[in-house]
Amino acid sequence: MKTFKALTLIAILVIVSAFAANAVRKNKVSGYNIGDVVSNFKLPNVDEKMVSMTDYKDAKGIILIFTCNTCPFSVANEDRIIALDNKYASKGYPVIAINPNNPEVQPGDSFDLMKKRAREKGFTFPYLLDKGQEVYPKYGATKTPHVYLLQKNAEGAHIVRYIGAIDDNTRNEKAVKEKYLENAVDALLSGKEIEITETKAIGCSIKA
Repeated sequence: MKTFKALTLIAILVIVSAFAANAVRKNKVSGYNIGDVVSNFKLPNVDEKMVSMTDYKDAKGIILIFTCNTCPFSVANEDRIIALDNKYASKGYPVIAINPNNPEVQPGDSFDLMKKRAREKGFTFPYLLDKGQEVYPKYGATKTPHVYLLQKNAEGAHIVRYIGAIDDNTRNEKAVKEKYLENAVDALLSGKEIEITETKAIGCSIKA
């Protein structure tokens, strides 16, 4: 009888584990992978104009960065993001920043405060609000900041070439030893293979 009860318990545990594993798979954050073609978006910029990737007809690609006002990691990277746009926009890889946070959950990321932050920092790039939070889940972004380097192909589609962090020290720019994103863009510009195509994005969780 004890053996039967033990076997029954084991069977129940196996079934429960299987259901749990299936639930995890269903709830797992999915998104674009390296080599995927991304869909276009049209989102409001802090200048009140709508912006999409198709506006950049002469660009070779896009440096797309999910970031926000309130995350300390994002704030620590603002000057780096400005520098990236200043360095690469003229070479065909402009920056587009998107705030994925829900302002009802994170009031400091409201559209009005985004406008204020962009003015204070002198952002040289679009700073868009992911209104309705429809864009970041498609990419699979989970952090702020979270980077997606996109390259435009001959047909005009944007292909994911790098995903992850800007560099190897999100908190302290002075301690950076490896600039993952810059290395990736430089590789594309020189027609070489990107050595590191994915890194772990370090930052704050996106507020939904």
